[in-house]
Formats: sequence, C-alpha cells, structure tokens
Amino acid sequence: MISRREFLMATAALSAVAGPGLVGRWSQAAAQQALTEDTLLDFQAHGNVTLVHLTDIHAQLRPVYFREPSENIGVGAVAGLPPHVTGADFLKLYDIAPGSPHSYALTSEDFSALARTYGRMGGLDRIATIVKRIRAERGDNMLLLDGGDTWQGSYTALKTNGQDMVEAMNALAPDAMTGHWEFTYGAERVTEIIESLPFPFLGGNIYDAEWNEPAFEAYKMFERGGVNIAVLGQAFPYTPIANPRWMFPNWSFGIREEDIAANVAAARAAGADLVVLLSHNGFDVDRALASRVSGIDIILTGHTHDALPEPVKVGSTLLIASGSHGKFVTRLDLDVRDGALKGFRHRLIPVFSDVISADAEMDALVTRLRAPFEDELKRELATTETLLYRRGNFNGTFDDLICQALIDVREADIALSPGFRWGTSVLPGETITVEDLHNACAMTYPAAYRSTMSGETIHAILEDVADNLFNTDPYYQQGGDMVRVGGMAYTIDPGATMGNRITDMTLVKTGEAIEPGRDYIVAGWASVNEATEGPPIWQVVEDYLARNPVVRLEENRLVTLKS
Repeated sequence: MISRREFLMATAALSAVAGPGLVGRWSQAAAQQALTEDTLLDFQAHGNVTLVHLTDIHAQLRPVYFREPSENIGVGAVAGLPPHVTGADFLKLYDIAPGSPHSYALTSEDFSALARTYGRMGGLDRIATIVKRIRAERGDNMLLLDGGDTWQGSYTALKTNGQDMVEAMNALAPDAMTGHWEFTYGAERVTEIIESLPFPFLGGNIYDAEWNEPAFEAYKMFERGGVNIAVLGQAFPYTPIANPRWMFPNWSFGIREEDIAANVAAARAAGADLVVLLSHNGFDVDRALASRVSGIDIILTGHTHDALPEPVKVGSTLLIASGSHGKFVTRLDLDVRDGALKGFRHRLIPVFSDVISADAEMDALVTRLRAPFEDELKRELATTETLLYRRGNFNGTFDDLICQALIDVREADIALSPGFRWGTSVLPGETITVEDLHNACAMTYPAAYRSTMSGETIHAILEDVADNLFNTDPYYQQGGDMVRVGGMAYTIDPGATMGNRITDMTLVKTGEAIEPGRDYIVAGWASVNEATEGPPIWQVVEDYLARNPVVRLEENRLVTLKS
C-alpha cells in the first residue's frame, strides 16, 4: 500500500518561483515539480543576509490541522487588499491552482478533503529541519527571528507554564524574539523565563509603569554577512486590554510610534545598514506604521496570523507575513550593500509534515517534553461529524461547540466565546481528544462565568469588539475576530460607526428581540477581570461532550452581515 508521503512525492505539484529582486510568486505558469523536501527547500541563494521568520506558533510542538479563514474583512483604505482576500479570490490573486498543496495550505477551500490528501502541517521537528538546512547553507549570514505567541496555546504549555516551548525554542536557537500571549503567564514567570533565555527578548514599546521608562531592550545589533543589522522588537501594543492587566500591572504597552522612530534613528546612527522590525502589532497596524515611520527596511509582522506568499511593499518597507501554528517558515534573502537594501528573494515555505522529514534531535526533545502528558493528551472525549475550526471574522465551529456547552452546562440564555485566532482544527469523522480541546482553550484565565447582563450591556460588548476589529484607523484595531455568540442572533454592518454596527439582536429560543432594559443569563469565559469565578472552560466542554459524544453542528446562521 502506498503511503501518503510516497503519494505526495509521486503525484503532487509545487509551483514556486522567485528571482533576484522579485517576489516569490507561486504561478500556474511555473514549471511543475514533484512535491518533495528538496523542492520545498531548494532555494537559489541571494545576497549576503538571510532572515528566517516564524511567528504565532501557539505552543504547537507536533504537526496540526489548521484551517485558514473563509472571511477576513478589511475596512477603509485596506478593503480588498491582502491579507483581506480569501478563498477563490486568494487563489486567483496569487495564481494558485485549486486543489493544489498551496491551495490547501493557504485557504479554506475544500479544506477537509484536501487535508486528507496532504496531511498535517507544522511541527517543531520539521521546522528544525528547515532551519538547520538554511543555517548549514548560509552559516553566519543568517538570523532566525521569533515573532511571539510562542509559549501559549496547548495542554503541555499550560501544564509546564511555557517551559516545554522554552526548551524546544532554545534548541532551535533563535537570535531574538518578541511577545504577546507570553505575558499571560504573569510578570514573575515571564521575567524568570526572559532572564534565562540565551537570546534577547525585545520589546521597545513596553514601559515600566511606575518609572515610565523602557522595561525591555528595544533593539539588538547583529553583524551578519558583513552587514550591521538592527532588530527592533515590538510586542502586542494592546496586551493589557486584550488580556488581564492584573497579571502584569507594572508594565504598560502601546504602539509608541515616536519611540519606534527614535529607535530607528538611534540604530542608524549606531551604524545599522539594515533595520528590521520584529513586530506583533498585526498586519494592518504594521502597514500603517510603515507608511508613517521612515527608515524601516523589513517588518516581520505577526499577531493576526496572516500567511502571504508575497511581501507587501509600503514605500521602501517590505512587510512579511509568515502565518501561524507552525504551518510556514519564511526565508528572506537580502542583498545589502553600501548601507542600503538593494534586492531580495523571498519564499514562504509550507511545512508539509508528510514531506519534510523530522529532525531527529528535535523529535527526541519534543517526545521527551510531551512524555509525562501523553496518556491524557490522547484521552478521547467524543467524535465529530463536523469540521471543527476557529478562524473567521464572525464564527468558527469550535466556538459554536463551546457556546453550546456553555448554554447547556451553565444553564444560560446566551453564550459568549472570545474571538481568539489561535486553535487547531479537527476533521470530520475524527475523535476529539483532550489535546484537541486544549488547543482551543488552554490559557491561564479559563474560568467559565455565569452572570446576569442587560440587553444594553450585551449590545455594548458586541459594539466594543466590533470597533476593535473594524475601526477604519488601524491603530485602534486589536487584531482578533468578533466575539462568538450562542443563543442569540444579530446583524452587523462593519462599515458603520461605533455604536451603530450591531442591530436586530434576537434571542434564538423565543425569536424575541433582545430588549435593552431586560436581563439575560449569559455564560462566557476568558474574562480579563480578576477573581472571575467558574469552572475552567475545558471542564465545561468535557462535561457537555460526555452527554453528547457525537458532535453534529448545523451551519451557523446567527450573524447576518450587512454590506
């Protein structure tokens, strides 16, 4: 019987071309090659510096399924621009053949069927293979940069307070990192880890709130290929709003555009030939930033989980988006001469786990790190007849499941599940394990609350989240998706003004309009308020699955999009 790996090597096609100074366009007109490790990783080296970027791994040590969004709405000047292009439109824009490996990797089109053909993606052991190969080729000319959201998002990371990811990433040996969800382990734990890292944690936009001075190193100078490279670190600017401020009360965050400009100028004055912003701002924030701050050559963007096969150029700045959950690694070769960037060659490398071999050393380390938890990770909770996924502006089926569990187990009228973009997918017909469940909810403030809210309060919550997502000024966007709802329906107009986007709120079980002055029982989780009471969300979902061992979800029609 032929294995999937043999099938892929024999029959699948990869179309990837990149020329000096040109983007790495995946074109149907390109010569077709068999999908092998060599075709994925072979690269015509260019210039004297190589940047390797990965971001938003969310603690996924092993290969995963992760469905890209079918909707990613842009507003204002960026409407219809990458990354706000999905599905068939994305395939057309980048000349990617439907049904191809890259269609599977980069879009939600025919996801379940293509997942069975092309398999899981990512895995730190496969990423290690890629990194080691590039490092062997480029030697001291390479920088490996981690964009953050690395230590959180899995059962093992939660149980070890991020230590499993710290050890694995130390073995991968990045040159620098920044962060976001890392801070949800609390200031004491974050400080403990950062002080032990063999590489710098950069965050020039994080201040000590008491002394109003930088709390972390803003940038680091590296010499690679005879080039002085300044790497500036930019942590997620809205961390104390999107996550519990009480976990790190002495640190303040923000975009701090003036500080970035000052650090760019300082780096240039110190002799930097190349300035790289290692950012967790989110794509649209970084696009706006690039138009407002001069002197940045490369922005390695993260947070919004976008995967783009070509750089986006804003003025003279290149924006690089490397996806999430370990699905992709970016290689960017640069020609830097006379203190300036003269050209580049780029490839977004899809990490097909059935094609790229596992690095033996990293595989052994990952096996050791997971060993104490393997029995619990594999424990079966239910089976699903519905594809479970999270990403999408308004709903994801994994959150539909969570909302149903909240309503049933917590005996609520309405359920709210946060619009997180992290969380892996489970294919139809597969077993839901403890690991699968925790990939969608493993975090340090998981209490599932049950409270009374007025219709007016519920409306205000939805309006606030909508403004975070659809404000036409990118600097006011926080980069998540809409809060998921269960038990209620509503209409949304993303182009409307604050306070006017959400209308026609109705209670599903009665069909009645939700009244501003009436109280409703609401269950939710991941409240940023300290001392929130309730069982952890994974226990709520597990209790629900024990009574409903086969998951069968109807199409979510709770949200009506008004164009």
